[in-house]
Amino acid sequence: MKNIQLIKRISPYFKKYKSILFIDLLCAAFTTASEMILPLILRYISSVGMKDIKLLNVELIIRLALLFLILKSIDLVAAYYMASIGHIMGAKIETDMRADVYAHLQTMSDSYYNETKIGVLMSRITNDLFDITEFAHHCPEEYFIGGIKILVSFIILLSVNLKMTIFIYLMIPIMVVFASKYNHKMREAQKMQRVHIGDLNSSIEDSLLGIKVVKSFANEEIEAKKFNIQNAKFLGIKKKFYKAMAGFTVITKLFDGLMYLILIVSGGYFMMKGEIKPSDLIAYVMYVTSLLATVRRIVEFTEQFQKGMTGIERFYEIMDTKSEIEDSENAIELKDVKGKIEFRDVTFKYEKDTENVLENFNLNINPGDNIAIVGPSGAGKTTICNLIPRFYDVSYGEILVDGENIKNVTLKSLRNNIGIVQQDVYLFSGTVMDNIRYGNPSATDDEVLRASELAGAREFIEQLPEKFDSYVGERGVKLSGGQKQRISIARVFLKNPPILILDEATSALDNKSEQIVQESLEKLTKGRTTLTIAHRLTTVQNADEILVMRDRKIIERGTHDELMKNQGYYFDLYTKGGLLEQ
Repeated sequence: MKNIQLIKRISPYFKKYKSILFIDLLCAAFTTASEMILPLILRYISSVGMKDIKLLNVELIIRLALLFLILKSIDLVAAYYMASIGHIMGAKIETDMRADVYAHLQTMSDSYYNETKIGVLMSRITNDLFDITEFAHHCPEEYFIGGIKILVSFIILLSVNLKMTIFIYLMIPIMVVFASKYNHKMREAQKMQRVHIGDLNSSIEDSLLGIKVVKSFANEEIEAKKFNIQNAKFLGIKKKFYKAMAGFTVITKLFDGLMYLILIVSGGYFMMKGEIKPSDLIAYVMYVTSLLATVRRIVEFTEQFQKGMTGIERFYEIMDTKSEIEDSENAIELKDVKGKIEFRDVTFKYEKDTENVLENFNLNINPGDNIAIVGPSGAGKTTICNLIPRFYDVSYGEILVDGENIKNVTLKSLRNNIGIVQQDVYLFSGTVMDNIRYGNPSATDDEVLRASELAGAREFIEQLPEKFDSYVGERGVKLSGGQKQRISIARVFLKNPPILILDEATSALDNKSEQIVQESLEKLTKGRTTLTIAHRLTTVQNADEILVMRDRKIIERGTHDELMKNQGYYFDLYTKGGLLEQ
């Protein structure tokens, strides 16, 4: 996107703080006026002194000094406001943008996260927005001050000497044309830098999260080499940026020198011809110096400007990405859920797959039924359970809960009525109490204790050093697999949903832990519509109905006893050890 497009898009964030911005620009005007009055004071003193030195008396000098002192006092107050409140406004805009992008990421579907590295997203919501504070404050301020100085200087300098002023000001657009080439290169390099820092962060995250695997294979050197390659690439991009910036700086310094050369030659010539007074030349030099200082300041701000524009562009790249899973326009609340689930001619395939995972799939589950789904990997078991809470949308057909198409109800109300216990338990960094209460943030301590008891977790929790206030570590690393699983079950007990999905909930546990967790799950499933994806067939014997899937379709269905009696595929699996090979 072009800079003007990006500025238009970010402008609504400024509107919220328009009063602060207005005062900030007013302060900028005061500081500029204070700075630009000094050459006029000196010009006046020089002019009076050259006309008649006796006219320069103490009273005149004190009056001029008081005028300057008053203006300087206003300048100090204005500068304080700009440096404090102005920067805080920038930080607030950055905070608002970060909140918006985080909220937007919460709405994205699973397929988005399957294709996007978390390290890249982390970079976008942190590093990319860091420069927004400086940009949001300094961009309007610097260009406003620059505009005032260029315009006021032009008017004053025209009154001193028309020809010399035209020569000086003709150099500015020529300088802009030459500098724009390097300006464009800086923008490209800055964006490449932002993209690569996300990749670098993702690589570091991947390596550190898998540090046990790295160490177990003694592959520290391999990881270091991979990191060094990415790090060197990042350095190359930085070099490209700084070379472009150096070219930009040289161009501006070149024209800076040319303007002073014009000033020396034309100033000397016009003074020799009597077309400019020495006092006027002094003021002229001061204004040109101020003008060039403004140009240099804008040049120095260009790096920050490009960083800010790149951050804004990458911010809107995320905001413009729409989730595949959204509430329909007239979505209704799903209330008083009984738990009836229907699949009607459902066909589904993942975005980049060529084959359907499910095709014309039909299934009816009555309220309170305990249905188990078994079959080898790739049969479509997990897909069925992912479609019910709309982690993905069906390609064709429809899924109904209590007779209502799930696409016609709000995502929040749908998911509030579904509890999920997964094989890979995710615990947040915090306490045991925090993680259980995640199932119902408004739950009381007594309700959390009751949920932990039902899940068979209270006994081991009470033995922890800080009991329910014990820190679980990042992703729950301080707890065993069985302990983490029981906390996740307690979380669902606290949520108390009418529909329950158990996705390989015990497959990663040892026999002792599995037995304890299985007892907790049996309590959890009572009175709820339950779908259980099982790897160990022994865990589904008590299901009301077992669906046997193979080649992405149901090939057998019935109770455990019925399937054993039929001596089909399920019978073969069970008699060979009751374990589905992955």
